[in-house]
Amino acid sequence: MTTTFLTKEGFEKLQEELDYLRKAKRQEVADRLHEAMEGGELIENAEYEAAKNEQAFVEGRIQELDILLATARVIENKKKADVVQVGSTVTIQEDGSEEETYTIVGAAEANPREGKISNESPMGRAILGHRAGDEVQVETPDGSYTVRIVKIG
Repeated sequence: MTTTFLTKEGFEKLQEELDYLRKAKRQEVADRLHEAMEGGELIENAEYEAAKNEQAFVEGRIQELDILLATARVIENKKKADVVQVGSTVTIQEDGSEEETYTIVGAAEANPREGKISNESPMGRAILGHRAGDEVQVETPDGSYTVRIVKIG
């Protein structure tokens, strides 16, 4: 099984989602199923089908989160590192562009809009292990480009 990297906050957020699904959402779907079953013919009951589909989704997500959290490695906020690693906050700059700052996280909590990029993404893979001042080639499906690591925080 592969290890998933998570920040402490990311781990807690996924744990909260799992708790919600187990304690509240499961019961909500079970209640919908029960109501739909009382609604008559199950073969033609769209609400019953929708509730069964939602139940399958909820159970699948619970299973996914169980595995994810069991194999997760929580990233400790260490002292400032000299090289980019999972958990680092990195400021980069592409030629002619403004500086951008990202935190390197595991794929499960990546969200570029929040400034969190995956260590498995083209950018994340490219800058891991490099130092401030390094110019790094980023390989993407659309081609490659170069970024300079401005600062590691």
